[in-house]
Amino acid sequence: MEHDEAARVRALGEIAAEFDLDAIRVRTGETEIEIVRRDPSLHAAPIVYAAPPAAAGSGTASPAGEAPAPGGARAAASANVRKVTAPVVGVFYRSAAPGSDSFVDVGSRVKIGDTLCILEAMKLMNEINSDYDGVVANILVENGELVSLGQDLFWIEP
Repeated sequence: MEHDEAARVRALGEIAAEFDLDAIRVRTGETEIEIVRRDPSLHAAPIVYAAPPAAAGSGTASPAGEAPAPGGARAAASANVRKVTAPVVGVFYRSAAPGSDSFVDVGSRVKIGDTLCILEAMKLMNEINSDYDGVVANILVENGELVSLGQDLFWIEP
């Protein structure tokens, strides 16, 4: 079975390279494979993320975009938390440039339109702005981490 999956991953990598795609995602049943090329000019092996299949009958499978909080433990969101999710697949940056101050930290008060982070996708820097007024309760990804479409980035409490 592992050989078949490795062959699928290689084939998807070849498709991504052939069509100069920066990312490709394929879902078969409960298995999802996402390949993201960090530097399209390199012909090296792509970065691969494979979501494990959900436990049969558990009924508690997490949505595809959820990822554990930094440090390995996922904190529980309060009932009134507003979630800011990634609108694109990209690399998460907390500041405008290396060594500069973060846009926000846990405890920062934000208003609608305030910049929260930058997501680099296909060599474009996308500013992610807050859709909510409130206080940053949690930052769920680390600086420089690759994030998936729909993955929780920030929790903002009113």
